[in-house]
Amino acid sequence: MKRLAARALLATFCIAVFAPGIAAAAGMQVKTETGTVVLTEVARGLENPWSLAFLPDGRMLVTERPGRMRLVSPSGALSAPLAGLPAVHASGQGGLLDVVLSPGFATDRLIYFSFAQPTAGGARTAVARALLDADALRLQDLRVIFAQKDDPPGSHHFGSRLVFGRDGTLFVTLGERFNHRDRAQDLDSHLGKVVRINPDGSVPADNPFVGRAGALPEIWSYGHRNVQGAALHPQTGALWAHEHGPQGGDELNILLAGRNYGWPQITFGREYVTGFRIGEGTERADVQPPLKQWTPSIAPSGMAFYTADVFPRWKGNLFIGALKYRMLVRLVLDGDNVTHEERLLADQGMRIRDVRQGPDGRLWLLDDSNGRILRLDPR
Repeated sequence: MKRLAARALLATFCIAVFAPGIAAAAGMQVKTETGTVVLTEVARGLENPWSLAFLPDGRMLVTERPGRMRLVSPSGALSAPLAGLPAVHASGQGGLLDVVLSPGFATDRLIYFSFAQPTAGGARTAVARALLDADALRLQDLRVIFAQKDDPPGSHHFGSRLVFGRDGTLFVTLGERFNHRDRAQDLDSHLGKVVRINPDGSVPADNPFVGRAGALPEIWSYGHRNVQGAALHPQTGALWAHEHGPQGGDELNILLAGRNYGWPQITFGREYVTGFRIGEGTERADVQPPLKQWTPSIAPSGMAFYTADVFPRWKGNLFIGALKYRMLVRLVLDGDNVTHEERLLADQGMRIRDVRQGPDGRLWLLDDSNGRILRLDPR
């Protein structure tokens, strides 16, 4: 009996410490091509965490796709949900999505977030800004500053990442809502676009389609499928983004003003049911080619350039979460060229929804499948 009890205790220990997706709070050592790092669990108990933002006082804002936003202390304590959020279309891929701080947050206390907004016709991706009262756990003076013109029914492909440019304008990535993919090529639609707006929702005068008949002036680039990762290049300030392809054809792109990125006419992807090729090919003179494409699809999610000194051999690398393959992708860059790919944490079984470089120089991850905030530390 004692032997059986000891075996049971050992089995329980092995499950707790070594099972995929269960990183011990004290830290799990992870071997990489550049050395060993430590995966540390900071917080748990979240439901479908989608985005992470760092406050100046060390706390974090975290969105949960069902429609909640919480503050998380540096020690991992979760607050109650913040009051004052709008209703969200929490269905399928829809819900509360990205959150970022205003560039002037230290003085204006404004946050910006995207969400699937329910409408009479269905739902659409919208962006709101609000004053964060962290002590009272509430948002005040909320105002929707942008909403897609199109609001079809359905629960897929809302995007949506928010990135402030160096000039203070705000980029918003928008999905084409799956069943409306042809609209990604139409300039009178917000579906399948990246838009650029001012912080108050107005249109910058230098947007590429301002003044063009039949084109929405907010549009920055078009021909996108479902962009769920975007970040500014730390040296050039250019907007980099990736997007989901269907059965292949996930793309990494530099998003240039007024450019067409092809979907659904030019793509490496194939139809889900038949496996037939989509569109007319993989390249065309008027379509911006991807820097990299993944076939089969990895289902990319959050994305961050690493610029700190905590992991010196990772400096200048690009990190991308992957949902389908449940891993963290590290891309080595030479200018605008991808020269190497390493796949990290593939044995942990985690759908990594967001990737952020923290003010501490560590890499922070959101584990969608287990409702956790994780951190990569040096050994």
